[in-house]
Amino acid sequence: MEATHSKPFSSIKLFYMTHYPGDPLGRELKNMTFLDLYEHLKAGDDVYRLIGVDDSIVRERLFFGLSEVMGCAYKVIYRLWMYNIKKQ
Repeated sequence: MEATHSKPFSSIKLFYMTHYPGDPLGRELKNMTFLDLYEHLKAGDDVYRLIGVDDSIVRERLFFGLSEVMGCAYKVIYRLWMYNIKKQ
């Protein structure tokens, strides 16, 4: 994935639609920032409900974008998500 030059306050929807213009699911994403996404991941919130799309490829692409914004490896974001999921 190429560098995005995104910032924590960048829109995940704009990021997604810019990098994946052929994916119609981008239009369904909720308006939130990468910082919002990060904070909700830390809290263990349901990421699919938050982003408005129940698709693992979209989630993974957003996690890659978030890892670039946060300056860390993808696995750090993935583990944050996996280990903080609230028990339903």
